[in-house]
Amino acid sequence: MKMIRIYSVLSIAVLILGSCAFDNYDAPESKLEGQLVYQGTPLNLDARNVYMELWEPGWEKKNKIDVHVNQNGAFSALLFNGDYKLFIRRNSVPFMAPHNDQTNSDTILVEIRGNKKVDIDVIPYYLVKNASITNSENTVNATFGIEKVITDANQKDVERVTLYINKGNLVSADMKIGEASLNGGDIADPNAILLTTQIPDMTPAQSYVYARVGIKLAGVDYLIYSEIQKIDF
Repeated sequence: MKMIRIYSVLSIAVLILGSCAFDNYDAPESKLEGQLVYQGTPLNLDARNVYMELWEPGWEKKNKIDVHVNQNGAFSALLFNGDYKLFIRRNSVPFMAPHNDQTNSDTILVEIRGNKKVDIDVIPYYLVKNASITNSENTVNATFGIEKVITDANQKDVERVTLYINKGNLVSADMKIGEASLNGGDIADPNAILLTTQIPDMTPAQSYVYARVGIKLAGVDYLIYSEIQKIDF
């Protein structure tokens, strides 16, 4: 009976020590941060749906790390030191990663040895150009142009352009209180587009909204946008 109790105590001690050792593993401390840029300018993207995938080769069980990209094109992640492959799912985002000579693909190699800042050059299919958003009484007016950047076999058609407004400074297709759209086939002059939307009643009341214009491309999940502007009224 004493032997059984001794073995039980030893087993519990081993489990506790093992649990403590597991809990005491160091958390990742190396910070990867940067922005998605085109010709040095950050892209304006969807507020919460754009992700990149990081994969660390060499582990028996490989799990991707989703890295969120915010609406200003910025991203950050805490990682263990190591060599990673960065991958962006093409059909979900309004841009392409350029060909990488090291991987012979659009996958990017990222070496993490302590904190690292990496701006990733990408190529948008389209850009919003010269967006001017103003208020007239309770109406928001946007004038802007769109520029096709990718013109080869990878080019995309414009499905629609949309003006979005919201109470807060997160503005996107799924974060809005008002919108106005124009189908791509109805755009007469891509350099001179006008969209107008009414400002709805807000509770609690406020004397401003935030606004920006987005381009939705055929076959691409998320939009590319102009910069967010605060509109007082």
